[in-house]
Amino acid sequence: MVADPWKGVEKKYPVGSKHSGLIRNFTNYGIFVELEEGVDGLIHISDLSWSKKIKHPSEFANLGESIEIIILELDTEDRKVSLGHKQLEENPWEVFETVFTVDSVHKGTLTAIVDKGGIVTLPYGVEGFVPTRHLTKEDGTQVAVEESLDFKVLEFSKDGKRILLSHMDTHSGASSSSDRQDRKQGKKGKGKSIQKAVKEVRDSLEKTTLGDIDALSSLKSEMEGAEKAKEEEAKEAAAKDKKVSEEPVAEVAEEEVKEDEPTAEEKEEDTAEEESESTPDEETPKEEESDEADSNKEEK
Repeated sequence: MVADPWKGVEKKYPVGSKHSGLIRNFTNYGIFVELEEGVDGLIHISDLSWSKKIKHPSEFANLGESIEIIILELDTEDRKVSLGHKQLEENPWEVFETVFTVDSVHKGTLTAIVDKGGIVTLPYGVEGFVPTRHLTKEDGTQVAVEESLDFKVLEFSKDGKRILLSHMDTHSGASSSSDRQDRKQGKKGKGKSIQKAVKEVRDSLEKTTLGDIDALSSLKSEMEGAEKAKEEEAKEAAAKDKKVSEEPVAEVAEEEVKEDEPTAEEKEEDTAEEESESTPDEETPKEEESDEADSNKEEK
């Protein structure tokens, strides 16, 4: 049974310890190094060199080569080892800061043309960047690759590991970095003034918009109130119309009742008629009695 190579690895490869390993594989982000069979580590591309800008690890080393490393981190649970190569040396940028001061001039060689400028190799192997317009020579032509000329330091960043250079400024009598800084400050101040003005306009627009919203809200309330008043008036008018339309019907009904009832004169006439009709009925017996008396006389 083969022993687990990770057993006791923290004792064999403690953080900060230096070792050598074999380069087994390249990736876009670094180099995989075998420390021993079953134990591999990764050197991130940013930990290969202090001064060189490396696009791919294959530019820095070859497969199968031995490389010196230092243990940066060790994760026994996930079985990962973070390695460094540049950390074997002191950070040269602390020294470069005292050498490549702003406005200082140094001999350099243009090694490559890249997007928006060129890469220049300076003394001690450190590289700097030159914007395209700063590659212009005194005769108006552009600096050619592999051409060695003087370059002035425009900016230096130790933390960003960046040096900005210019060849044009070495012959054009351009202003110093302090003058450029003053101009930048002026631009910044102007930019702040513009930003302030824009903010004031925006605030003004916001206030105007809020005012418009308040006015619209007030107008809406007034319109709703007016509509309510109109609805109430319409309801009242409808109620009045209904009442008026019902009153004539009642009056007509009363008039019809009154028309059906007989007047006093009509009542008297009816009474007289009734009496006259009843009178003949009362006289009939007397006539019968008279007839009977006459018949009796004849018999005698």
